[in-house]
This record gives sequence, structure tokens and C-alpha cells, in this order.
Amino acid sequence: MEKLIFATNNQNKVNEVRKVLGNLFDIVTLKEAGIDIDIPEPHNTLEANATEKSSTIYTLTGKNCFSEDTGLEVEALNGEPGVRSARYAGEHAAFEDNVQKLLLNLKDVDNKKAQFRTVISLIQNGIEHQFEGICKGKIIDEKRGTNGFGYDPIFIPAGSEKTFAEMEMEEKNLFSHRKKAMKKLIDFLTQNV
Repeated sequence: MEKLIFATNNQNKVNEVRKVLGNLFDIVTLKEAGIDIDIPEPHNTLEANATEKSSTIYTLTGKNCFSEDTGLEVEALNGEPGVRSARYAGEHAAFEDNVQKLLLNLKDVDNKKAQFRTVISLIQNGIEHQFEGICKGKIIDEKRGTNGFGYDPIFIPAGSEKTFAEMEMEEKNLFSHRKKAMKKLIDFLTQNV
């Protein structure tokens, strides 16, 4: 089984990815790999931030690894919060603060169309490959549900009446941007092992 370092400290993301990958690959977190660093995300695109994270870990370890960067892109806000989704309300803001800021910015806006977009950067044997997953949907005005994390309580994916936070992981994975990007990653890895 191929071992891959997942360049993240976000346990929620690790849980989602392990659920999608099952036993296909041995996913090792930064913590499990003995790497105790926070990798900066200084760029203004998801693609560049994903590359920053995977290339940092590959340079450190020389081992095959992948990272991802995900953003919530709201049409009426010209794609905000986008690349700053985790820091929308400030550098050390809690997700609750980010959600409140987004709801405030959309208070008098009719167009609530939004999408989650994930970009995965895989570095395998020194070569980078990127994979994208998109989930279109809309923002609602008040939080619903207690599952998931981040903006999940205010995002309803197209084709559902439930927010991501009202879904169990299996149901969320039917729509998930991260799952779509992971499927492309899995397809690539199974053809190139």
C-alpha cells in the first residue's frame, strides 16, 4: 500500500479524506510523520497555496505527499471569501467569526449562489499534479445542523435541501468538492502506482 503524507494539521480534513480513500492508501498526517510545522498560505490562489504546502513537505521529507486548499467562493462577493476562507474574519478568527462575517456581508444581497472549490496538489517522485473538485450551491441566512465544520451550517449543495452540517459524512460525500477532487487523485494514483 502506497504511503502518502497529507500536508495538513486539520483533523476534520484528515477524517474526510480517510473516509474517501478507505484502505486504498496509507495516509500519514503531519503529526504522525513527526512534522510539527504550520505551513503558510501566502498566495492569492488555491492552486498556489496547495503547491506551497505539498512542496514544503516534499522538500522536508523527500516522500510522496499531497495537500489541498479549499475555498468558499460566493458569486455576489466576487468570489470571496475564497482563498481567505479560513481567515475571512481575521488571521486568528474562529470559524464562527468567519460565518458571521459572511452572513453580515450577504445580509441585503439576493444572489446567494456559492461554490466550494478544492485544489489538491500531489507531488509524486518530484513531479506535481493538481486535481480540482467543485460543489455548487447556495448560502442560507441562518445556521442549520451540527456536523461538519467551517461554513457547512450555512451551505446547501445544489440538489439537496439540507446544509452540509445536517448531513452524515456518507451523504455529504455525494456532493463534496473534496470528494470530487479526491476521486481524481485516486484515479490518477491507481493508474500510476
